Amino acid sequence: QVKLVESGGGLVQPGGSLRLSCVASGMSVGYHGMEWYRQTPGNQRELIARIDSIMRTYYADSVKGRFTISRDNPTNTVYLQMNNLKPEDSAVYYCSGYSYWGQGTQVTVSS
Repeated sequence: QVKLVESGGGLVQPGGSLRLSCVASGMSVGYHGMEWYRQTPGNQRELIARIDSIMRTYYADSVKGRFTISRDNPTNTVYLQMNNLKPEDSAVYYCSGYSYWGQGTQVTVSS
């Protein structure tokens, strides 16, 4: 059974940083494209970052240059390093891979 568990969200001031983690079980993050999405109330989930099996990455324009997606195959974990956070980055962040989703982790950027 595939399970994705996100962690690392929280409250941070504008300009601050957070690192989100997504630990996978039942699948290997190194063999599949892994993605981070975010969602705010009343809006669709937005794809913000993706890493494929050969480490190619994609970023939405809204986070390019500030966020970095990476993975660690031995621990089967995908990370999202978020720097220079802005209030508009506040959302629930979801990890996705192999058509499975995590439960989400809340990120709030506020002074």
